Amino acid sequence: MGFFDKLKDGLMKTRKSITEKIDQVLVSFGKVDEELFDELEEILITSDIGIDTTMKIIASLKEKVRERKIIDAMKVKDLLKEELKEILESGDNSLKLETKPSVIIVIGVNGVGKTTSIGKIANYYKNQGKKVLLAAGDTFRAAAIDQLEIWADRVGVDIIGQKEGSDPAAVVFDAAQAAKSRKADLLICDTAGRLHTKKNLMEELKKVSRILDRELPGADRETLLVLDATTGQNAISQAKTFRETADITGIVLTKLDGTAKGGIVVAIKSELDIPVKLIGVGEQMDDLQKFNASEFVEALFS
Repeated sequence: MGFFDKLKDGLMKTRKSITEKIDQVLVSFGKVDEELFDELEEILITSDIGIDTTMKIIASLKEKVRERKIIDAMKVKDLLKEELKEILESGDNSLKLETKPSVIIVIGVNGVGKTTSIGKIANYYKNQGKKVLLAAGDTFRAAAIDQLEIWADRVGVDIIGQKEGSDPAAVVFDAAQAAKSRKADLLICDTAGRLHTKKNLMEELKKVSRILDRELPGADRETLLVLDATTGQNAISQAKTFRETADITGIVLTKLDGTAKGGIVVAIKSELDIPVKLIGVGEQMDDLQKFNASEFVEALFS
């Protein structure tokens, strides 16, 4: 099964909560009027696209309907697709990892699928012939180190770690040295996922950044925030909090297949202007893939 089909399957619950409801409304109205827009607004808000983003979309739809003199309600669906693509395609959602080594720092609260995402990202790049090295920088939980070791084994990549409670920056220092000596293409660093001690987290991430600046100067670096799609609007507030502590370059959105809240992809891009770079639509190793805005919208509406 190709990734587009997986995406279609994975977005089934979201499709039911958005597209099928929109189809019903458009069919029942037939013509375009204010009441139709009210119905569409309600559908978009309840599917986790969020109030602010929904208001922007509806305003733009009304303008396009006026400009293009559209009277057939079914044509509004194409306009909506166009609108969602415009939001999701703005900005750059590619991963910049050209240097050798390049670095990915992965952040996110516990329970969002951070460790699993690291394993899947490692698998993705290993399959592209890259030499990948993992750094077990979440030294706060013993389970995090163990889990990452299991993934390193499964994928067949090296891992640098120390015991629970050791300094994450020391782990990253060791990993940076190893990345140079082993000529790794990509170093992926895990970090502790605790938000309630925000000050500690901030200091920790700054320290990790300083070490990477010093040990791997000029290396391309992505800081990816892992969010769980099933948490809907809560994912937005998590992203806002993390953005205060880290310079996030992209989002990894997991568990899209388990939720009707896939509209959160649109809200994240529109409200935070952080590109979604990778999405997960299943449990398998290859179910995390690069985000393609056009494919996402097509899968949502097909």
